[in-house]
Amino acid sequence: MKVKKNIVFAALAFIWIAMPAFETTMDMLSTDIIGGMCIPWGAYSSYALGRAIPSLVFFVAYFLPLTLMVFFYSRIVHTLRTKVTPCLGNIVQIISQTENP
Repeated sequence: MKVKKNIVFAALAFIWIAMPAFETTMDMLSTDIIGGMCIPWGAYSSYALGRAIPSLVFFVAYFLPLTLMVFFYSRIVHTLRTKVTPCLGNIVQIISQTENP
């Protein structure tokens, strides 16, 4: 299976540029000045926003990558089990034939 270089570069750019930009945006939305003090990562303008932002960050930063890793590794295992033939038995048979002519 050949993977195009453009897809790999796009994935790397997404991981190293888009994800930190997303996290920074989510952090900025939850930071505010209250009573003359800066409250980072915990000052939301509404209750719904206070529940939505952490849930979205959890989904994008944890659940989505974990789900994708499980999916792609299961595809790798499935491909290895269906397309690669075990050859250990053949090797043992060849070795035993060469030792006992």
